[in-house]
Amino acid sequence: MHFHGLDMNLLVALDRLLDARNTTRAAERMFVAQSTMSGALNRLREYFDDELLVQVGRRMVPTPLGEALAEPVRDIVLRVETALRRRPDFDPATSDRRFRLLMSDYVETVLMARLLPRLQQLAPGAVLELLPYNDAPWESLDRGDIDMLLMPAHYLHTTHPSQPLFDDDYRCVMWSGNPASAAQPTRDEYFAAGHVVVRFGNQRVPAFDEAFMVGSGLRRRAELIVNDFNALAHTIVGTTRVATMQTRLARYYERLLPLRVHPLPVETPHLIETAVWHRLRDADQGIAWLRGLMAEAMQRDDDPA
Repeated sequence: MHFHGLDMNLLVALDRLLDARNTTRAAERMFVAQSTMSGALNRLREYFDDELLVQVGRRMVPTPLGEALAEPVRDIVLRVETALRRRPDFDPATSDRRFRLLMSDYVETVLMARLLPRLQQLAPGAVLELLPYNDAPWESLDRGDIDMLLMPAHYLHTTHPSQPLFDDDYRCVMWSGNPASAAQPTRDEYFAAGHVVVRFGNQRVPAFDEAFMVGSGLRRRAELIVNDFNALAHTIVGTTRVATMQTRLARYYERLLPLRVHPLPVETPHLIETAVWHRLRDADQGIAWLRGLMAEAMQRDDDPA
């Protein structure tokens, strides 16, 4: 397909180049050789009569024209990809579709335990690719690199449609061998204890509970900082440290590890986990079916307490 002499494949290459700003990484994303991508860049430069990307030190940066083209080219490519994947209906029983989902390990643990048996029963050929949080989850969604982003409703914006999947609250969790675990901690005891907390990515973004407490002027003494929620349960065993965990995750690990779970002596906002999908894929029947199945799975015996 050509647009006024521009090969559609070159438009896809331009999208990948402007996003990656590196010919090697762009080539990897298109599953072509680096020399092929360099050749595509040369053809694009000739077509637009502009360098598009220039070498500055050890990295490539877009020219003003390249910068201006990035968003509309991404939109065109995503619209074409969406149109080509669109079907009048979606049959889970015969589908071999791969769904790419970005979520925290907490959501992965509590949601997948309920979803996967039902998914295998209804859509045995479907594939889920579960991706961990990164430093730019919204960019992954905007680029169309993922089908759905699962995250707390507190962090949503109105650019893309969303649907609540389940809600949760928080608990105070301690090792059962910790003498203090025999009784529910008071507020003073909770803040006097050493804590294990979660922070994400290279920017060390705090989890929602920590962000809320810091924003409310409440300070916990963090003795250990981990990269994911599942580490909370494992790293308090054998210590006197305290973890603040989502109730669903705390109950999950209470069955597997020597833990005691108590009400949190601090009032925190309710946590609503939400599925978000790209606005251009709002009519995608496969995505609609999968998010419906997720919500249904979490509604069965839905009692996080």
